Order: sequence, then C-alpha cells, then structure tokens
Amino acid sequence: MLLYVFDLMGVAVFAVSGALAASRKGLDLFGVVVIAAITAIGGGTLRDLLLDRHPIFWMVDSTYLTVTCAAALLTVVYVRWWPAPHRALLVADALGLALFAISGARIAEAGGLGPVIVILLGTMTGVAGGILRDVLSAQVPLILQRDIYATAAVAGISVYLLLQWLGVPRPVPSAAGMVAVAVLRLLAIQRGLHLPVVRPPQESS
Repeated sequence: MLLYVFDLMGVAVFAVSGALAASRKGLDLFGVVVIAAITAIGGGTLRDLLLDRHPIFWMVDSTYLTVTCAAALLTVVYVRWWPAPHRALLVADALGLALFAISGARIAEAGGLGPVIVILLGTMTGVAGGILRDVLSAQVPLILQRDIYATAAVAGISVYLLLQWLGVPRPVPSAAGMVAVAVLRLLAIQRGLHLPVVRPPQESS
C-alpha cells in the first residue's frame, strides 16, 4: 500500500510538472494532458519494460491515468487564474523525482535485483519522464544541464538501501531516501549547486 501511495503521488506531481511545461509553451488542452501523461508515466513504463513486468502498471490500474488527467486539468485551471511561480516547475519536478526514484528502487528491489541495478532502475524511473517532457517541449533536459539532478536520485536511493541494509524498520528508509533526493535537488536549485565540469587541458600554441 505504501508503494502504491508513493507511485500515485509521484504520478500526480510529475503530471503537474508536465502540465506547467506544456502550458508555458502555449499548447492546447489536449497537448497539455498528453505532455503531463508522458511525464507522469514515462519513467515507470520504461522501468516495467526493462523488468519485463506485464501488463504495464497503468494498464492494470486506470487510477494512474485518472490521477494524471486530474492533476493536469487542475494545473491548467490554476495557471489560468493564478500564474505559477517562476520556479514552480523545478520544485514540482524535484518532488516527482524524489517520489519516483524511491518507488522505482523499491519495485526493482522487490524483483530480487542487486544494489547497483536497483540504483540504476530507480534513477531511470525518476528521470525518464522529465527527459521526455523536456524533449517534447523543446527544452534541454534537466539531466543534461549542470545542476545536480540524476545525482540526487542516486544519492537518495543509496541512503534508502543503506538504511535497509542496517535493518532500520520501514517506512523510515523510504522516507529518508525521498527526503534526501528532494533536499539535494532543491538545494541545487536554490544555491546553484552542480557537479564539477570536466574540461580537457588547453593546448599550448
């Protein structure tokens, strides 16, 4: 049940981020819902395909699509009357990243996979929807920018796995992992934190 709640919360938050991105591009209502849906279920769909989980999660439970559409429509109504704050998209994306990274990691862990694969699949679940959203809305994907993004997901999932290994009772590891992802990503947004840029040495003339 906890995993299900995390998934629905992640879907809702990522749908909001997709709807915000689409509305800023001036798309019509159908376009907004499509971008919101791709953002919300894209990462989980790719995860399920790689894990050979069939049917795909949103085909089994239409609640995911209902939550996606509801979140997108509510976002459209909100921005129609009250313009969203400048960083609302980044904050929504950070929360979605935190929720989806840990829920994806838990699903991969339940499949009996090792820690490295759990981290990879959890990170992919968190970032893939945002990549599709940014590509379709003609933006440079956040994962390709200098800000800490996928690294936040890796760090949060690592915290989750470490607490699991130490025997900390649930749901503390999940909550701690999500907080770690969200805090690291939000700090990166607020303070402009980024990973070191690798540059080749300049050639002497």
